[in-house]
Parts: sequence; C-alpha cells; structure tokens
Amino acid sequence: MTEDAVRSTTVYQRTFKDILIGVLRGIVDFFKLMAHNRVGFIGFIIVVLYFAVAFLGPLVIPVDQETKVDRIFEPPSRQHPLGMDHQGRDVFSQVVNGGREILLTALLTAVLSTVVGITLGALSAVIGGGIDGFLVMLADIFLAIPRFPLLIVLAGFIQVSNMIVLALILAFLGWMNLYRAVRAQVLSLRERDYVEAAVTLDLGVWHIVFKEILPNMMSYIAISFAFSMTSAIYQQTGLVLLGLVPFSSQNWGVMINIAWTRGAIFYKDAAMYILAPVFAIAVFQLAMVWMTRSLEEVFNPRLRTRV
Repeated sequence: MTEDAVRSTTVYQRTFKDILIGVLRGIVDFFKLMAHNRVGFIGFIIVVLYFAVAFLGPLVIPVDQETKVDRIFEPPSRQHPLGMDHQGRDVFSQVVNGGREILLTALLTAVLSTVVGITLGALSAVIGGGIDGFLVMLADIFLAIPRFPLLIVLAGFIQVSNMIVLALILAFLGWMNLYRAVRAQVLSLRERDYVEAAVTLDLGVWHIVFKEILPNMMSYIAISFAFSMTSAIYQQTGLVLLGLVPFSSQNWGVMINIAWTRGAIFYKDAAMYILAPVFAIAVFQLAMVWMTRSLEEVFNPRLRTRV
C-alpha cells in the first residue's frame, strides 16, 4: 500500500470516528434533555416500547390462528393473560401483533401532513399575495367541514386498499391547523432583524424559510407532529371499527370491530377481548401527550431550568 493510500485510509478512519462520536454524543444529549421532564420521559419510553413491540413482538409472539371451539371466550389465565376470543384464540398475541399497521399509518400520516402544513404555511406567509389568499381560503373551507363525516363519505367513494392510501387521505384532510399556525408564526418572525438581514442579502425564499424561520418553530412543529399521530390513530380506528377500511385481522381496530359484532360485550369473561385493544390505543395516546412535555423542553431552552 502506498503512502498516499495509507494517509487517505487514516483520514477516513478519523472522519468516521469523529462522525460516530458526534452522533453518540447527540443521542446522549437528546436523552438527557428528554429525561429533564420525568412525565415526558416516561411517555417517551412507553412510545419507544410500543414501536419495539409492534415490530419485534411478532417475531417472539406469533399470532394465534388455531381455532379451539372448546375455549371460546375463555377468561384470562396465567397462560393467556387476556383470555381467548370468539374462536378460542389467544387475545394477547393479537394485541401484540395488532399495532404495526396502526402505528405505521399514523406515523406516515403525521409526516405527510406536517411536511405539507409547514411548506404551505411558510411559503404562504413569505410570498403573500394571491397565493396566500387562495391557501387561506382553501384551509378555511377544509376546517369548516367536519373531518370524520367527510372521511366516511370519502371511504365510500375511494377504495382504501392499503395503509399508504389511507395515510394520504388522512394527511390531505389534516394539514390545515398546522398550516394556519405556521403561517401566523412566520408572519411574526419575518419581521425579526435576522430575517430582514437574510432578505437584504438576497439569500432566497427557501433559505429564509427553512434556515432562518422554521428552526425557531421546532417546538410547536414537534408537538403538532405528535398530536397528528394521535388524531390519525383515532380516525383510522374509527373507520376500521365501522368496517369502512379493509385491514388485516392483526389490527386493534379490527379486533374491536370483531369483538363487538361477535357479542363479546355480553360475556363478562370476554371483557378483555374488547377492552384490550381499547386500552392499547388509549395508553399509546396518553404516552404521546406526555411525551410532548419533553419535546417542548428539548426544542425550547427557555423552558428548561436545569439539564
């Protein structure tokens, strides 16, 4: 190996090491900031556990698909902590395997609606004029229409064949609130000295919006992202519960739907069959709300008194 090749390899190793150290240091700092608020950190841990169970749980606890007619609506036991369903299958395994689709759809919906809301809100405020007026009118029209009834109507006309299509529909109907908030904030922030300096230097609209203005709004954007996920979970669960969206049987919404239609509510021993997916959704929603406490402090240093 030549001397130049050895020198190049050494430089590459040092660069990779520096990047790795920087990433690890950033992760440690992030966890320290999240742990600053105990309630928020507990919510963050629960959210991480949910995603871990949703993606890794099925590898450890496969869904029970064996019909056992002699164990229909069997009450909870040590072997089956959540009891059995209307076909004598383990409910716990269904709960473990039922979160992936719902969480992925909610995550994709939140990403899409956040990107659309941020982009349109920021550009609308910076560009102004007819574009701003049109977008404001469009957002007002969407906000005036009840969202869930509109979703029910759309589900009757549009074939929702997978979670990507559903996420696109939910995001299409969920960007308006963030758009209005971002637009209002940008209208306020664009009067600041550093923004006026960027305009004077003719740095361009994209630089002004995404480099100068939006970083000062990350606290609100992160919280809005979390609430977009919670809203998406409620909406898709409602659609699945009503039977308007076809999903696989390994889904919390489908579990509620089947438990209801099979009369689990009339059997006291089958209470956990219908309550388990409800509790799974409710606990995740609560954890997301708790996590926003820490996210607000992570992106807004003025709220932190100690680190």
